[in-house]
Amino acid sequence: MRVSVRRRARLAVPALCVVALVATCCSVSASAAVPSKRSALAGTWLGKYSGAFSGKFTLRWTQSGLKLSGSVTLSNPRGKYDITGALLPGGGIRFGVIKVGATYTGSVSGKSMSGTYKSPQGGGSWSAKKIS
Repeated sequence: MRVSVRRRARLAVPALCVVALVATCCSVSASAAVPSKRSALAGTWLGKYSGAFSGKFTLRWTQSGLKLSGSVTLSNPRGKYDITGALLPGGGIRFGVIKVGATYTGSVSGKSMSGTYKSPQGGGSWSAKKIS
């Protein structure tokens, strides 16, 4: 019986090392991948929207973790407005233009994002591409 206990102990130690190594590698690669995706939203995006309002917009984002802030320049209603937003689980995004009463939701994939918007006058769809 002593022999089998020693043998089990010898087999258990390498197995635990392999499990620990795999777990460490997976957590390092997963945590390394998340910041690169998240930081990809900072910059300038050009887009268009249609529905209750139609036009073009320019987003200028800064990013801190999951929080977004910046400005949007709309063609209709014309003007430059402050915006705040957040990244959501699964590649989602939510942001709002408070002075115009519009809220935007959607998804992000690489250098593209799209979704829907709502305003007191109605809603519609939007899309944007990152230019810098």
